[in-house]
Amino acid sequence: MSAGLLEPPTEVSAQWGQSLAKGGLATALLHIERAATGRGSWEAAHEWLTACVRQPVHSFAKAGVFYGAPAVAHVLHLAALHGPRVYDQPRRNLNSTVEDTVRKRLAAAHHRIDTGQRPEFHEFDLLGGLTGLGAHLRVRGEQELLREVLAYLVRLTVPVRGRSGWWTHLAPSGEQDDRYPGGHGNFGIAHGIPGPLTLLALTYLDGTRVRGQLEAIERILDWLDAWQQNGAARAWWPEALTAAEADQGRTRQSKPLRPSWCYGTPGIATALHHAARATGDPERARTAEAVFLDALEDPDQAHSLTDETICHGTAGVRLTARRFAERTDDHITAMRILAAASNLPTPVPAATGHGLLEGTAGIALARCSLAADSPGTDWDALLLLV
Repeated sequence: MSAGLLEPPTEVSAQWGQSLAKGGLATALLHIERAATGRGSWEAAHEWLTACVRQPVHSFAKAGVFYGAPAVAHVLHLAALHGPRVYDQPRRNLNSTVEDTVRKRLAAAHHRIDTGQRPEFHEFDLLGGLTGLGAHLRVRGEQELLREVLAYLVRLTVPVRGRSGWWTHLAPSGEQDDRYPGGHGNFGIAHGIPGPLTLLALTYLDGTRVRGQLEAIERILDWLDAWQQNGAARAWWPEALTAAEADQGRTRQSKPLRPSWCYGTPGIATALHHAARATGDPERARTAEAVFLDALEDPDQAHSLTDETICHGTAGVRLTARRFAERTDDHITAMRILAAASNLPTPVPAATGHGLLEGTAGIALARCSLAADSPGTDWDALLLLV
């Protein structure tokens, strides 16, 4: 039996138990997915959920959907939606806490915009920011507060002093760095503007809409179009852009890096594909499909994947490819994408931790979804894949 399926430890810290990114909450989610698809038991899921919340649930000002109260609430929501009714009340108890966190983060973000300051990417990104919280609200069906998040994201796209509104004053590390004087623009779906683009597009397709939503989508698309690189008939984007590169109109990055979900072409192509559907642009959709396929069929990119994780490894790429192919109208292209993803080399070691993003639980979740012949929890909506 894999390490991700062993019984939970008897003593669990809140920091570990309530982390979906790196801790035990990811294994609880794995058991929920297994139970929902008939591959495991709700008893095992309950044991892990119980272990993860033995300590008081962490609620703090910058809590995100991968750690703390929002992460616990999200996993409880999926358990309540697909499993026993016993999770209904614990889920409701946390909903108000999460909503309070979202409102406080929105107030801080609007105040930052009002004062003309540059954002930290953890204000708006998927992994730690309001895009991730918006993804949770979308899954939960909380449309009123979700619209407030979308209205903020629309405002985020308005240019400020010659730069995009999402241009952060920090380095990709999230810290000040002399290598990034003037900050940077981020192209990763995990930390950059493709995350907000995807949420704006998916909610528009859902029918959850706010004023200026399509215009915001177009502003982001214009930026991605401007920085699309083309070499050897393959399109790609830099991972990050310095202020000097932005001023000069060219990137120092000479070639595409690993084709990962978090920063590579698969994540960006996913954002572009959702946006193409939202804006009714079949030509952009075909371009996104070609870009995705090119990245997977490029041997140099394929062999640059160095682990099997969700975030930046083959598990994430294969799952992204599956969801991408499912909504691709061209059957031949869809089959080629799936074949290219399945033929990716499997690196060793597979992972270095136990969490969702860079650990064994994430790998097992991806494998479970790829192998399932019945509907699961759509847990990967949190990755903005569906």
